[in-house]
Amino acid sequence: MFNRKSSYALNKKDDSAIVYIDANENIVRLTREDFASEEEFLKWKSWSDAEYHASEKRDHVHSNHTLALDELSDKATAIPAVDVSIEMEHDRLEQLRCNAELVAQIKELLSDTQFRRLWMYEAEGRTLEYIANYDGVAIASVHESIEGAKKKVLRFFAKHPKKVP
Repeated sequence: MFNRKSSYALNKKDDSAIVYIDANENIVRLTREDFASEEEFLKWKSWSDAEYHASEKRDHVHSNHTLALDELSDKATAIPAVDVSIEMEHDRLEQLRCNAELVAQIKELLSDTQFRRLWMYEAEGRTLEYIANYDGVAIASVHESIEGAKKKVLRFFAKHPKKVP
């Protein structure tokens, strides 16, 4: 947010002076009369404008990319205990193992072509047209292959529910 009472704002607003706030928070104005010549005043006015602007930009970058801890939710600042983190990682790895086992079971059921087409369609989100172009066949052929693969998978797991990890 822009502070209209900052040194930058006060200096920018007043073209006839160099304005700054001293250590006691008093506003000080250096006018043309405080300089030996108009050129000297303009040189220092230009420098102060540029310096204040650069400082203001640095402050904005800092404030736009900084967040106070009290602005974060409790959930965002909560750090799970080591045992909880280890358990979560174990569960994630177990899920990956189960998924890999399931994919291996499905791959055993299908021909290489059926598996590749089913994988491209379901896992990679490819279109029937893309797969048909990839394989150099008609779209209808790809559709029949994928539907046949799905039926095989559903029949297998309906007969062998224990095989589902």
